[in-house]
Amino acid sequence: MSENICEQVSFGKVYFKHAEHLRNFLYYKSGDLHLAEDITQDAFSKLWEKCDEVVFSKAKSFLFTIANNLFLNKVKRNKVSLKFIKQTNRNFDKKDPQYLMEEKEFKSRLEKVISELPETQREVFLMNRIDGMKYKEIAALLGVSVKAIEKRMHKALKVLKNEIGDV
Repeated sequence: MSENICEQVSFGKVYFKHAEHLRNFLYYKSGDLHLAEDITQDAFSKLWEKCDEVVFSKAKSFLFTIANNLFLNKVKRNKVSLKFIKQTNRNFDKKDPQYLMEEKEFKSRLEKVISELPETQREVFLMNRIDGMKYKEIAALLGVSVKAIEKRMHKALKVLKNEIGDV
């Protein structure tokens, strides 16, 4: 017998297992962290409302489908500008001011190029390079073939190389 997720322990497991990935997925799609967090919460609310109908093993699929639909409903084909921030440990005292300026300019160019990628390429690039997801995982999540993911990544890397150089 398949167990539904209405029990609080199961719902909590689903939340802690998928909330961060779901939020990141939505952030990569939208470029808006607040929107991603709102939609993540809305998706979990919908899951809670339907907990009698959703089998534990299908919860991830349900969440990502609902979240994607909520995202598509909220976004009206506006071009998004991704504010991609990479956190690194830096020791500014040891770096040359020229280097710091060039690094800042490079990051700015990189963020701009990434934000201008088509949504499908941007989300695949960030899921792979930031979340460390494998192509197979991304393909399953987005409901497309691994070949489609490879093609999207190839196109994204080609744009980055043309615009920035060897990244």
